[in-house]
Amino acid sequence: MDNNKLFSNKPLRVGVGIALINKSNKIFVGKRIDNPMKFWQMPQGGVNYKEKYLDAALRELKEETGIESVKLIKEISYWTEYNLPSNLIRKIWKGRFRGQKQKWFLMRFTGKDKEINLKTEKPEFLDWKWIDIKDLTNIVVNFKFEVYKKIQKEIAKTIKTI
Repeated sequence: MDNNKLFSNKPLRVGVGIALINKSNKIFVGKRIDNPMKFWQMPQGGVNYKEKYLDAALRELKEETGIESVKLIKEISYWTEYNLPSNLIRKIWKGRFRGQKQKWFLMRFTGKDKEINLKTEKPEFLDWKWIDIKDLTNIVVNFKFEVYKKIQKEIAKTIKTI
């Protein structure tokens, strides 16, 4: 039985994602502590009850990276979604969700790299780097590939206009 049918009764978790670019138009990615293989991801996380999406994005960015020096470039107008592989559904978010529905924000990092601090209260990343936007889909776990492909196109399109 496929993942969608087996877990279709579970809702999607509402979350935010941050596509953070530096002054060289490189994108920030972190290597997750709980999946330290070859996969990297952009900062992302859940939205608290009654929290505005931009506030959630800024909070998640600070919680995961220590970063506060940012300028909002744009809120991506549409939602993205992904489903977790069935072997992860029971392990992530205590099995309450089948995946995530995300609102993404494109932001410019206005600080210096020394501001980046992964040793936060609840660390999620063990390493970080700036990469070329064209490489974004090469480093992501497969179940988030389509989301990252959409965000990659948005970033490339937006950078041409800023």
